[in-house]
Amino acid sequence: MRYDEAANFLLDLRRYRPKPGTDSTADLLSFLGDPQDGPRYVQVAGSNGKGSTARMLESTLREAGLDVGLYTSPHFDDVRERVTVNGRQLPKSALTEFVEAVKPRVNERAADGSAPTFFEVVTAMGLWQFGREDVDVAVLEVGIGGKYDATSVVDPVASAVTSVTLEHTSVLGDTVEEIARDKAHVAPASNPLVTATSGDALDAVREQAGDVVTVGGAECDVEATYEGRTNHTEAAVTVAGEDWSVEARIPLLGSYQAANAGVAAALARQVADVDSETLARGLRKAYWPGRFEVMGADPVVALDGAHNPGACEALAETVAEFDYDRLLYVFGAMHDKDHRTMAEALPTADRVWACEPDTDRSEDADVLATVFEEAGAGDVTVTRAVESAVDSALSAATEDDLVLVAGSLFTVAEARARWTRTNVQKRVRDLDDARDALESAHVTPPGVWRMRGKGVHRVVKTRVQKRQAQFLKEELLSLGGECSLSGLNRQTRGTLDAVLMGTLAQFKRLCTKLDGQPYGLSAFADELRESLGIQAERPEHGYPWEDGTAVMGILNVTPDSFHDGGEYETVEDAVARAEEMVDAGADVIDVGGESTRPGADEVPVEAEIDRVVPVVERIADLDALVSVDTRKAEVARAALEAGADVLNDVTGLEDPEMRFVAAEYDVPIVVMHAIDAPVVPDRDVEYDDVVEDVLESLTERVLLAEKAGVPRENIIVDPGLGFGKSAAENFELLDRTDEFHALGCPVLVGHSHKSMWKKVDRYPDDGGYATAAGSAIAADRGADIVRVHDVEENVAAVRAAEATRRGVDDE
Repeated sequence: MRYDEAANFLLDLRRYRPKPGTDSTADLLSFLGDPQDGPRYVQVAGSNGKGSTARMLESTLREAGLDVGLYTSPHFDDVRERVTVNGRQLPKSALTEFVEAVKPRVNERAADGSAPTFFEVVTAMGLWQFGREDVDVAVLEVGIGGKYDATSVVDPVASAVTSVTLEHTSVLGDTVEEIARDKAHVAPASNPLVTATSGDALDAVREQAGDVVTVGGAECDVEATYEGRTNHTEAAVTVAGEDWSVEARIPLLGSYQAANAGVAAALARQVADVDSETLARGLRKAYWPGRFEVMGADPVVALDGAHNPGACEALAETVAEFDYDRLLYVFGAMHDKDHRTMAEALPTADRVWACEPDTDRSEDADVLATVFEEAGAGDVTVTRAVESAVDSALSAATEDDLVLVAGSLFTVAEARARWTRTNVQKRVRDLDDARDALESAHVTPPGVWRMRGKGVHRVVKTRVQKRQAQFLKEELLSLGGECSLSGLNRQTRGTLDAVLMGTLAQFKRLCTKLDGQPYGLSAFADELRESLGIQAERPEHGYPWEDGTAVMGILNVTPDSFHDGGEYETVEDAVARAEEMVDAGADVIDVGGESTRPGADEVPVEAEIDRVVPVVERIADLDALVSVDTRKAEVARAALEAGADVLNDVTGLEDPEMRFVAAEYDVPIVVMHAIDAPVVPDRDVEYDDVVEDVLESLTERVLLAEKAGVPRENIIVDPGLGFGKSAAENFELLDRTDEFHALGCPVLVGHSHKSMWKKVDRYPDDGGYATAAGSAIAADRGADIVRVHDVEENVAAVRAAEATRRGVDDE
C-alpha cells in the first residue's frame, strides 16, 4: 500500500457516530493485539486550552528526560501531525503500516453497519504508535467531552479538565454543569484530577471526580499568575503550589495561558520528578502553532484558533495587551458555532475580511459578514479564500495596526501557509529524478508514468539542414516546446545551428511525429532518441561503469611520472599497490609505463613493454579490470595478451593501429582529447568554447574508432583535463561533464592532482582533498569513470555523490 492510499483511507472515514462510546476504539486495539499496553497516559480535557496545556506538559516531561508521545487535534496540514514522539511526527511508513494492519477490521465493522469514525481510528493509531515506540508517557488531548471520547479507552495515571464552556451541546448536554460532568470522567484512579474550572463548572467537576487539584487564583491549590508580555512573542508566568514554585517565560500569550501552564506543571509533578528549573525550561520550549502565534511586528500579525465564545473572550484580553491604531480581522468559522456571541466577545474591529476555510463545515462568508456588521465593525468585506483575505489585510495594514486571524484552527492553518509554504526547486536531470520528484508528492503510479517525461526538461543544441530546421521548429512549437535557430541563415546550403527546448515528453512526441518524414528527419528522430535516452535500450557488458561511476586507480610503473614516479618501479611494489587499491574499492587499475608530464622523455616500445607486462600478468586475476595506459599499439597488444581488459590512449588514437587493436580484441578503449602528449608546457591554445571544441574533436576520434570496428559502447571519451587547457578551461570541462554524453559514449574524467587545483590553493594537493572534491563533482555531473591516484578517499567521494543523487538502502 502506498502512503497516499493509506492516508486517503483514514481521511475518507466518517466523522461522526450516532452512538458515542469507546467500544469501537477498544475493538480496533484488541484486533491489533492491544499495543497501547505499556506506556503511562495523561488525558487533557476541556473546552479551551487543552491543546496548549498538552503541549506544555509534553515539553516539560521531555525536558525531564522522558520519552513522550503527544496526541492532539485537529491537524494543520498533515494528519500525521496529530501523533508525535519526542517532537517527531508519525512517519509516513508507520501510518501506512498501521492502515495495512487495521483496514481489514475497519472494513469488517463497516460491513456490519458499525464503521469506526476517523477520530476513533486515528486515536487507535496514536496509541499503537506510542506502544510500539515504548514511550514512557503519552499525553492525549481529548476530542469531545471525556466520558465517551475515544481517548478514554485508556486508564490514565493523571488527567485534567482545563476549562468548561457551552459547546457540543447536542452531545455533551445543555448546561455547563452537564458538560463539566462529562469531561470530568477522565479523572484518574491514582491521582487527583487537575482543573482550572471555577464556579458551577468546578462544583460539577468535584461532584464527578471527587479529589481535585484546582489551578487559578489565590484560593486555588496551585496559583497561576500572568505577569504580562516580556516581548511580542513571550509572556512571564508564575506558578506556585504548597511547597514549590516556578517563574517562567512561555511562548504563548494571554492571561489564560498562565492557568494552562499551572495545569501542565501540576500534571508534570504527578507524573515525574521535575524541579523548578526543569519546569521553567519545559514551559518555555512549548511552542504551539496557532495559539496567539505572533508572525511578525510592524504591523503585529497574530494567528489564534479561537473557535467559541469562551476562547474569543480570552483572545480579547490578549489583544488588549497591545497598542495599535487599527484592529483588522481575518475571520472564518465553522457553521456549528455561535458566531454572534463570538463576534460580540471580540474587540470591535476597524476592518473585517470574512472568509471560508476549505472545508464542508465552513460557515458562509456572507453570514459572517452580516454578524460582524451587526456587531459594529467598521468596514466588512467578503473575501472567501483565506489566503486572499490575509493578503488583503496585510496590504491594507500600516505598521501601527494589529492584524488578527481567528475563528477556527482551519482558518489559521490556511493563513499560516503564507509563512510556512516552501517552493522547492527540484533538480531533474533524468526520468529517475522526475519519478522521485513525483513520488515524493505521492502522485499515483499511473500519474508518475504519464507525467514523468514532462518533468524532465532538456535543451538540445544540434546542427541540421535548413529545410530540417524549419520543420523541427514548427513541430516542436506545436507541441508546446521551443526552438531557436541560428541567425546565420543566409547560406543557401549546408547546416544550421538549432537549439531545441522542451520536456522529455515533448521530445518523445516530436520523435514520433518525425518518423516517416522526408529530408532525413526520421533518421534524426532515431538519433534524438538515442541522445535523450528515449525508448533506447543500451547493451550491457557487465562493465563497472554501467552501474554508476567507476573508480580507476592509477598505477604508474615509471621513474618520472609527475605525482608518483618511482614509487612502484619494482613489480612487487606495483602488485602490492594494485592490491591495496582493489581493497580500497577500485573498479579498474590503470597501468602506465610512460610518463606524459611536461618534458617527459619518450620510452622505447620494448622498455615500456618490460615495465608494463609483468605487472599486468601478476594483477590480471584481481577483482578489478586492468587497463593499460599507452599511446603505442604494440604495447597495447602485448598488455592485452598478458591479461589486460581495457586500453587507455591519451593521444586519442594518434597511432593508427591502436583502434584496430581495440577492435581485434573487442575491448573498451579510452579516447582522450589532447593537444600534445606528453604535454608541451605553456602552449597557447585558443578555444571558442572549450567544451564544444573538444566535443567536435572527439566526435571525429570516436568515428575513427567506429570505422575500425569498435562499437560505440566500447569507446570511452576523456576530455583531457590538463592536456592543452588552462585551469579555467579545466574547471569548465569538469562542470559540463554531462555534455560529453552527447557522443553516446561513457565519459572518463582524469583530474587527479592536476595543476588546476592551484586556483583553489590546493596544489600539489598532497592530501588529495581537491581531487576528491573533483571526483564528487564529476560523479554528480554524470561521469562514468574517474581516474585517480588515491583510491580510498575518491571512492568515498564518488559513493557520497551517488548516495546523494540516488539514495541509499538502510537495510
